[in-house]
Amino acid sequence: MTTAVFSAFKSKKSLDSWLADYAVSHQHPINKKIHWLCVPTIFASIVGMGISWQAAFTLVVLALVMLFYLRLSTTLFIAMGMFVLLCLAAVKLLPFGFKFYFAVFVVAWIGQFIGHKIEGKKPSFLDDLQFLLIGPTWVVHSFMPKRHQTH
Repeated sequence: MTTAVFSAFKSKKSLDSWLADYAVSHQHPINKKIHWLCVPTIFASIVGMGISWQAAFTLVVLALVMLFYLRLSTTLFIAMGMFVLLCLAAVKLLPFGFKFYFAVFVVAWIGQFIGHKIEGKKPSFLDDLQFLLIGPTWVVHSFMPKRHQTH
C-alpha cells in the first residue's frame, strides 16, 4: 500500500476521473454490493494488521493516505477521516491480533474476486495500484448524499 500512497501524490487526476475509472469495473449490482461490504472490511483489516504489527508506521501511512484524500476533496477527506477513526476505534476496542485481521483480509479479498468474476472484469488495481486507495473512497462517496459529493 505504501507504493500506492507515494505514487498517488504524483497523480494529477481529479476525484471525478478516479471514480469514473473505478466504476468501469464495478457496474454489476452484485459486484457493487460485494464491494460495499468487502472494501471497508479490507481497509479495516489492514488497519488492524498494521496496528497489531507496527502501530507507529501504520499511523504514518494512514496520515499519508489522508493527505492523498485531502488533495482529491475536502469533503471526502472529512468522510474518510471519520472512517479511518472508526477503523482505529474498532481495532482498539476489538484487539483480536494480526492473525485474525489477516484472516478477515483474505476472506474479504476472496469476496472481491468473486465479485469481479460475476462482473466479468478484472480489478482496477491490476492496472494501477492507486486504485487500492480509490476503492474506499468509491464506497464512502457512494453513500454520501449527492449535495455533499463536492469535488
